[in-house]
Amino acid sequence: MRKTLLALAAMLSFSTPLLAHEYKAGDLDVEHPWSLLLPANSENGAAYFVVHNHGKAADRLLGADTERAASAEVHEHQMKDGMMKMQKVDGVDIPAGGTVTFAPGHYHLMLLGLKKPLADGERFPVTLHFQQAGDLKVEVQVQKQAPEAGEHGMSGHDMSGHDMPGMKMN
Repeated sequence: MRKTLLALAAMLSFSTPLLAHEYKAGDLDVEHPWSLLLPANSENGAAYFVVHNHGKAADRLLGADTERAASAEVHEHQMKDGMMKMQKVDGVDIPAGGTVTFAPGHYHLMLLGLKKPLADGERFPVTLHFQQAGDLKVEVQVQKQAPEAGEHGMSGHDMSGHDMPGMKMN
């Protein structure tokens, strides 16, 4: 019995970090919010995550707030005239039964006017504002590199070659 309890305790201790990276509001699950570690002189940053809508009705991410930056905006990358351009969007539809990935080169939260440099392993709060599910507070983890392919829903997303205006990469 004691061995079983110790094994169960060990399993739970290993799963706690994963549970801490998943957040729920209504029918929405937000998985592994993260940000890339940037040089200390970077003025802006970005946050990424995956939103799963398990409901029968669509929802919409309207925006976000964080005390970590002067402002947070929802942005997307689009190919225009043969060039990849980033632009602010008014929101992102989360289809019923669907998944939307916020990843480098796609949708992301742009963190404008970072109040201090991001530190490896740091976590900071961001409140996501959904039209139906309401506000959801998540913790964004700063990482030296993007999650491995297939980890945390990031399969097929490569960080290389994605420049973001306002990010000084000296």
